[in-house]
Amino acid sequence: MPDPLFPAITAGSGKEALRFGDQALTYAELGAVAGSLASELPAGRVAVWATPTLHTSVAVVAALLAGVPVVPLNPKIGERELAHILADSTPALVLAEAGVTLPEGLAELERRDIPLTGSGPVPADEPGAEAPAFIVYTSGTTGPPKGVVLPRRAISSTLDALEDAWAWTGDDVLVHGLPLFHVHGLILGILGPLRRGGSVRHLGRFSTEGVARELTSGATMMFGVPTMYHRIAETVADDAELASALGRARLLVSGSAALPVHDHQRITAATGQQVVERYGMTETLMNTSVRADGERKPGTVGVPLAGVELRLVDESGAEITELEAVGEIHVRGPNLFTEYLNRPDATAAALAGGWFRTGDMATRDADGYVKIVGRKATDLIKSGGYKIGAGEIENALLEHPGVAEAAVTGEPDDDLGERIVAWVVPAGARPSASELADHVAKLLAPHKRPRVVRYLDALPRNDMGKILKRALG
Repeated sequence: MPDPLFPAITAGSGKEALRFGDQALTYAELGAVAGSLASELPAGRVAVWATPTLHTSVAVVAALLAGVPVVPLNPKIGERELAHILADSTPALVLAEAGVTLPEGLAELERRDIPLTGSGPVPADEPGAEAPAFIVYTSGTTGPPKGVVLPRRAISSTLDALEDAWAWTGDDVLVHGLPLFHVHGLILGILGPLRRGGSVRHLGRFSTEGVARELTSGATMMFGVPTMYHRIAETVADDAELASALGRARLLVSGSAALPVHDHQRITAATGQQVVERYGMTETLMNTSVRADGERKPGTVGVPLAGVELRLVDESGAEITELEAVGEIHVRGPNLFTEYLNRPDATAAALAGGWFRTGDMATRDADGYVKIVGRKATDLIKSGGYKIGAGEIENALLEHPGVAEAAVTGEPDDDLGERIVAWVVPAGARPSASELADHVAKLLAPHKRPRVVRYLDALPRNDMGKILKRALG
């Protein structure tokens, strides 16, 4: 029989496992309530209305104990997307916190309220490694979202690889305020501590005050996305309590999008801490990370995790071995998804010889550290015969004191092929386009300067803080 996904839940103890505000469950209590709910779940799939609550965590754990695949639903989901996900995944019921109003699109689906107390045993049978654990829907760029089928071995292999990379133990207490319908907040941020036998304190909603409070009172690790760390970077120099709390942390981890080098530098200057970045996707879970015992290189996402193979490939499909050359990331390993649900065509297009084509462009240095330069579709700009990654230009723009936020895209140009366009949210007085172009040319190279600058009040972002570049232009 396979080893249990959550040994600490199977063993049970009086140690706190989960805390959301004033609601908490020990491992023994979590095992009892999740075991009770697990015995009541039908065969097939279950949808979970994934609010950032203790209820969501209980529901997900119960389904995993029962061997029932989970379809997490974003509470902010739109009508059309919800209808597509329900038709595609055909869940048997939806689990939700009692009293929460669900949208009309769920009216025809059986609802089960999630309890926080129970007395059931933890199921003895452990599903096989290839059994589906989650179906997580990716945001579609050229069509409706695709359901990514994640098997149990992807969950366990990623979390165990992070145990190695981050020296993650049962003594660690994680604090975060991430949403629970996505890989980052749910699989890493809730299931990660539970697999290690540690604890997680969820803020419900991110705040610098909440982070400071928890890191001061026993939390050892923090997970966040760049928008959260940007808020920290903006305030930490003038907030002695926050700076002191962050300085106590064993590990600060950022993911889901690149953290600008300028924010790295401001946080380090105020706290002495260097934020660790890692790289993953819904289809692959985690691929690389800066190691807890390794050199911290701001702007990089570290080295491949244990068990993960990574290569960079050029447009012809040949592997790139030249240092600092840009190529598409291909990965393979036990962390990969099984398939796109009901989409054999899309699955075949994404996988070749066991390698997953990520669509992310990167470089690699002599130490094997990976630097993401952007998405193949939106962030690789071919201008004047050069291949230019948008990320390095964005970082350069953010070093200008007049720039609060920046995004870089390409647009057609009769002479250059594509010209570089900078989308800038000013910090105070608006810097001129020529000033910004000269600033980039001085830091990087003349051919990387923006030819056009467009000013915005804010950049469009999704729930995980990623800039929605397709909404620009």
